[in-house]
Amino acid sequence: MNKTRFWLILGCCIIAFAAQAQGQNRKPGLWEVTSQMSMSGGPQNMPQMPPRTSQVCVTQAMIDKYGGPYSNPPQSQCQITNMSVTATGMSADLTCSGRGSMNGTVKTTFVDANTTKTTVQMSMAMGSNTMNMTMESTATYKGPDCGSVQPLAMPPSK
Repeated sequence: MNKTRFWLILGCCIIAFAAQAQGQNRKPGLWEVTSQMSMSGGPQNMPQMPPRTSQVCVTQAMIDKYGGPYSNPPQSQCQITNMSVTATGMSADLTCSGRGSMNGTVKTTFVDANTTKTTVQMSMAMGSNTMNMTMESTATYKGPDCGSVQPLAMPPSK
């Protein structure tokens, strides 16, 4: 898999994890997530990605089961462990396996009832090098109606 495509897929996954903390506010509906990703330790010709804005539809089922949206990217299997949710935010460890193994952390601050700020830091071994990725995201609640935005597919229950 092309490394740029891999990181784009991971980015989509991370947007979902970053939005996961939004469920703490118990507000199903449309959220807009703007993310900026930076990378180091990878190939010299790997371009930095511009900010990306996505809309995420949070359902009550996602809130009830996962605290917010949860999805695994294609070709990967990601697990959240050591999740800690407080009145002011959440933190967790993130491990992804599949076509590329990655480990990292996610930390979210609940700015107010309509805004969250999230930092995700991931590391991936690439031969003798380690590629590090940091994604900073801000999520803003847009309203209870998701319009044409479809919720992420929830993984099957175990």
